[in-house]
Amino acid sequence: MCGRYSFTQLAEAITEKFQVKEVPSLSPRYNIAPTQQVATISIDSESAERQFKMLRWGLIPSWAKDAKMGAKLINARAETVAEKPAFRAAFKKRRCLILADGFYEWQSQNGEKKPFYFRLENGEPFAFAGLWEHWDKGEDEPIETCTILTTEANELMRSIHARMPVILDSKNYEQWLDPETKKIELLQSFLQTYPSEEMTAYPVSTKVNSPKNDRPECIIPI
Repeated sequence: MCGRYSFTQLAEAITEKFQVKEVPSLSPRYNIAPTQQVATISIDSESAERQFKMLRWGLIPSWAKDAKMGAKLINARAETVAEKPAFRAAFKKRRCLILADGFYEWQSQNGEKKPFYFRLENGEPFAFAGLWEHWDKGEDEPIETCTILTTEANELMRSIHARMPVILDSKNYEQWLDPETKKIELLQSFLQTYPSEEMTAYPVSTKVNSPKNDRPECIIPI
């Protein structure tokens, strides 16, 4: 699964890397946790152009009666996402990029869970494969939410966790985002395990265990 990650990039880097026109000024995030607002890119239904949006992490299906359901749906398995009732509608036409530059996973060591930080070898930002939904059944404002797709872990991660988030190849961004891309087999082909040789990992402080700690120390090697 993917339950914590980082995104520390400036707006200028986002516009260049992800080809989106308008990005607000963002504060670096070192320890993003479920139910928080996260940076995403999707296709605007009116302009058909890429748009930057902040969405709540934890997908609430449009048919859900209770918004609390979103806290349980922070991840979706790539292998079954096209079939599961909570995700299949979004998989068909509401796909997004969830922006990141690293993520965390925990390994059990002598009865304790030790955190590790994973990022690309070149240090560049990347995008998780994501889905988004619009939920409007409460008395308050509508809520737009998202989930991160996961797949089998690569060799770098396997000793720490059996699953990892799907990191999309940038050449597939356009088709992944396009709501007119409907062929399930094509979409599934984008949801591959990212190559180990293009990533690096190292242990980090247990400060990251608490989402209250959102500071640079979270990503510093120990």
